[in-house]
Amino acid sequence: MKANLLKSKVNTKTLNFVLLSIVTLGIYNVMWLFKNNSVIEETLEDKIFDYRIIIVLAALIGWSSVFSSEPDLAAFGGLLSILSGIFYIVWAFKAKKSIQKMMLNDHKIDYSMNSFYTFFFNIYYINFCINELEEEVEKSNVLSEKVAA
Repeated sequence: MKANLLKSKVNTKTLNFVLLSIVTLGIYNVMWLFKNNSVIEETLEDKIFDYRIIIVLAALIGWSSVFSSEPDLAAFGGLLSILSGIFYIVWAFKAKKSIQKMMLNDHKIDYSMNSFYTFFFNIYYINFCINELEEEVEKSNVLSEKVAA
């Protein structure tokens, strides 16, 4: 069952993820994405982002930090920060689509994920949903057993 496999491979509690992101000033986000993007793609059998794009994202974040500390280049640093935010949002929506497709194809569950949360909480929300997949499958199985009985 892909839902269980995905949860066990990603294996990150959302609260820990948020706290680590705060403590590392966002660096953990890129590390998590680099590590888990390939795991998610492999498990869901769907391409989300090439690893090179995630390396570009890490570079954008690094350069935005450098440029933001220089008063003359602060605007450029801000632009790079916005670009990195857009990368996260695009990744989150692609991951959302892949998760929903897997749930529909493998478990016959129309798994709805909130687009508002996907936009604003992007990788945190995707991680939260990955952690909830197993429970959604179990809930669906219980409901289908009640309907069959």
